[in-house]
Amino acid sequence: MLRLTLAQMRRSLGRLTAAAIATAIGTGFVAATLLTGGVITRSSYDAVTAELAQADLVVEGDVGAIHEKIRSTPGVVAADPLAASGAELQKGAQRSWQLLVPVPSDPHLGALRVEEGVAPATDDEIALPEATAKRLRVAVGDTVDVRYWVWDDDTQEGTEKVVPATVTGLTSDPEGAWTRFGGASLVTLGALQTWGDLDEEFVWDEGMIVHAPKDTAAVQATLQALSDDVRVLTKDEASDERIRELADGDNVIVVIVLGFAAVALVVAALVISNTFQVLVAQRARMLALLRCVGAVRGQLRRSVLLEAGILGVASSVAGVVLGTVFAQVALSVLRGVQQEVPLPEYVQVTPVVVIVPLLVGTAVTLLAALVPARAATKVSPIVALRPMDAPDVGSRAGRLRLAFALVLTVGGALAFPLAIVGARTRSDDAVIWLGLGMLGGAVSFVGVLVGAVFWVPRVVDLMGRALGRSGAAARLAAVNSVRNPRRTAATSTALLIGVTLVAMMSTGAASARLSAAAELDAHYLVDITVAPTDGDRVSAEVARTVAGVEGIERTALVRSADVTLGDDRWMTAWEVTPEAAKVLRDDRVPAALRDGAVVLPVDLGSSSTTIRAAQDTVDGEPTTDAPTVDAVVVDSPRTGDVYLTPATFEKVVGDHATTRVWAMVSSDAAAGEVVDSVRSELSSQSVSIESAASERAQYEQVINALLAIVIGLLAVAVVIALIGVANTLSLSVIERRRESAILRAIGLTRGQLRLSLATEGALIAGVGGLFGALLGLLYGWAGAAIAFESLGEARLTVPWLDLVVIVAVALLAGLAASVIPARSAVRTRPVAALSVE
Repeated sequence: MLRLTLAQMRRSLGRLTAAAIATAIGTGFVAATLLTGGVITRSSYDAVTAELAQADLVVEGDVGAIHEKIRSTPGVVAADPLAASGAELQKGAQRSWQLLVPVPSDPHLGALRVEEGVAPATDDEIALPEATAKRLRVAVGDTVDVRYWVWDDDTQEGTEKVVPATVTGLTSDPEGAWTRFGGASLVTLGALQTWGDLDEEFVWDEGMIVHAPKDTAAVQATLQALSDDVRVLTKDEASDERIRELADGDNVIVVIVLGFAAVALVVAALVISNTFQVLVAQRARMLALLRCVGAVRGQLRRSVLLEAGILGVASSVAGVVLGTVFAQVALSVLRGVQQEVPLPEYVQVTPVVVIVPLLVGTAVTLLAALVPARAATKVSPIVALRPMDAPDVGSRAGRLRLAFALVLTVGGALAFPLAIVGARTRSDDAVIWLGLGMLGGAVSFVGVLVGAVFWVPRVVDLMGRALGRSGAAARLAAVNSVRNPRRTAATSTALLIGVTLVAMMSTGAASARLSAAAELDAHYLVDITVAPTDGDRVSAEVARTVAGVEGIERTALVRSADVTLGDDRWMTAWEVTPEAAKVLRDDRVPAALRDGAVVLPVDLGSSSTTIRAAQDTVDGEPTTDAPTVDAVVVDSPRTGDVYLTPATFEKVVGDHATTRVWAMVSSDAAAGEVVDSVRSELSSQSVSIESAASERAQYEQVINALLAIVIGLLAVAVVIALIGVANTLSLSVIERRRESAILRAIGLTRGQLRLSLATEGALIAGVGGLFGALLGLLYGWAGAAIAFESLGEARLTVPWLDLVVIVAVALLAGLAASVIPARSAVRTRPVAALSVE
């Protein structure tokens, strides 16, 4: 049987090539998805911890008592404090508030890059961001005045001081670590302490970053043993925690990656199974002949499985190579296009990336061959020699098949609402609910495919009757499209799989973008905040200047104050006027506001709380009675601030308020450019500018880059669909060569035959495209709802343009798939075709 199997493979090389291509593309899709998951995770981790540079370890907590021990620990190459401060720089009439960070002791610990000149070496030197140097109109070698304040604990007053500093270099922020503050300046640690008025304890209060490239795990354990008051994390562990903070306890990156991997596995399985079943079904007559000449059922079954195993292994190896090359090329292109997004240079090939696609491709190919092989060997040879019709609903087998399809479809669909409710009520188990949703989707989709032989021919028949009025070729196509319901269903479902995937991913991506934007709105309520550096109030002139900047949609003057909630919870309170409410990105805050209440970002465990201005306490002891207010808890904001109506703010804070300017950037404007324009327009004012819009834009760039990778994966899915349609349509044309010859012999022209085959392909593909788009929309909504309900609130949308394009491509796919078979049919002489056995 081995020789027979190899001989059959050689004789069916053309058909096997089509199946091998589909298998290779399916396994390549799995490999590319797993590689893409690594890129998504790595780039997302790097984006949220850009200020940690290339540190190996992060020591969190007050390290003031052990920082020297940390630096002297064996294996530690360098260690720096996570300290930062700010000061106002001035050159003539130009001013700029600037974030200051210390010069790193090792290049691996510095997020900033000195593009021109050198880093500061003494306490009277500074390296400026290029944009700041441009605003101040200074170059390397010039001097700037540093204005800072020193607080006197005895007099409880601040003294302003001005010292000169030499500009030694110009810095850039390639990873966007300090985008929110418009970049950062490098200074020595001594200058940071002096200009920031920081005492020794505060410098080490935020922890340290450590470069320990060799035996990092051992160094981590040694540092953790130094003190129980600190936590020593790897950079990836710190990244994971920050992402969980952004997503309220869940690592959204891991959830998304697992979702893509699961989709890849399901789609690859369906495509390989569908293609190989068509191939084996086309050879049912040959298998029957072998049984007639003495082959037993076990021999035929082993022959088919051996053939499938050889095909699966060979094509899976090719698929892994194909997927790896595709992922690397896509990454290289993205690195060139999205230069501001921190993407790794190379994809990371791990054992999982190689082993999983190989096992999936081989196992699924074997399983796909097992079902039709078993079915063919169970039928008597004489019956198998006759054409195989679709199962009749009235027959026992047909009723069982229909019932099985309904159970799978309905049962799988019921998993969606259960997973959505579970994700909303028990968000800590997001991965579990996502897995349930993926399982339900896979089961329901298999049910749709199992039942396709019943509903696809009927839908094609209805559409064919409508097209049949346009001419003889169209009527012939309509009749031929339903003569073999099994073949029609196989051809349509080949495209249905790919279109469903594309539509699902497009819908999921569009909904993910909206949902991610809602999450960012909750974290970054205000695009731009302008605060005074030398007083309590921002002048009305500053507000007018900001409002006049191109790209600013609206502005508002707002008041704020430090307050205490309950006994010891210190927070910043904001007065939300009607004008200020229009500047907030998330409308849940103004909707929850009412007099006598405070809007909180987190649940304090009660329906009311006390609130007082921070100035009404001395050494932690209250000097006035604090009014009691209702505590209104909303999912937004995620900023740690609280919000009050004007009446409640006046009652609680009174004259202790400071004034700020809030500004909203227009949706069609580039946030970074608008913020730079605001900084330039206010360069003569003593103000600090904090831009949540720039940081938000940075995250949106990462999201867009990741969605670009998804688009690349969708292109692979389209190719899979084209291969499936071309394969099944080609086999159906080959099967009907005698029929085509008879039609040619009785007068059908070559053009009419081409038109008939093209119409048939478009008709069958159109059904697959329309239903695939509908199913993809539903599955995309369900997936987005499950993934984002656990993170916040899912925002669902319909990508109309994408769906129209998908259906149009499906129709073109049907036409394109008919070109080669039609060419073969019309070029074959009728006499030669009639001689085919």
